Amino acid sequence: MENTINFINEKTDDFVPEIGIILGSGLGEFADEYCEYSIPYAEIPGFIKSNVAGHKGRLVFSEIEGKKVVMMQGRNHYYEGHSMAEITYPVKVMKKLGVKTLILTNAAGSVNESFRPADLMIITDHINFMGTNPLIGPNDNTLGERFPDMSEIYKKDLVKLAEKCAEKLCIDIQKGIYFASSGPSYETPAEINMARIIGADAVGMSTVPEAIVANYCGMNVLGISCISNPASGISDVKLSHAEVIETTDKAKNRFKSLVLEILKEL
Repeated sequence: MENTINFINEKTDDFVPEIGIILGSGLGEFADEYCEYSIPYAEIPGFIKSNVAGHKGRLVFSEIEGKKVVMMQGRNHYYEGHSMAEITYPVKVMKKLGVKTLILTNAAGSVNESFRPADLMIITDHINFMGTNPLIGPNDNTLGERFPDMSEIYKKDLVKLAEKCAEKLCIDIQKGIYFASSGPSYETPAEINMARIIGADAVGMSTVPEAIVANYCGMNVLGISCISNPASGISDVKLSHAEVIETTDKAKNRFKSLVLEILKEL
């Protein structure tokens, strides 16, 4: 990891970010608008290139609302065949760079039938249904404890702050539990019914590994989902990634306004 940190510091004139943002499908435009330094993942030692549509695949550094911020413009996924260690490596790098608060974003399907496409949902908790855990393996004591507490991954004060910011901007906001499966196939109607029974409100294929590692590293985590579609079995609409990108595009202005207000208040 030392090689990664040294490489990034050389490229950014030792820029020290305090806030990290991981931008999910269709939300990468935010980083285009605020870019002081950018480095493609393919150039960074230890990083892997992002290959998913809607994910540009670069690390972007900028000062926004008086805060020094590093953004992942797109993420890598477990379903691409990468290991959990590979897809969460950037979170550990952010920690070493100085990040104390991590904002995680994603596009998600709605399990809660009261949610509508283009709604924004603050994540209050998650269910890991990915079949593995990113902390499996040797422990790095410089980052965190072997057995981290998971009772408040998504910090309640940040949830309240996000709600307050949404109210100020007159943005209707949802709150709920995010259910993560491995993908890349969408969930079956039976799996969505199970997710609903055990308390899920939205479902996706990311975020949980990063949240677990960020919590393990002692970072404060806020999660925001853009509801892109009803999950399988809730409607007759066939699910597609194109629909995800189209819906997140409709929500991007509200999303950007909300993130800017949150950064201002942090």
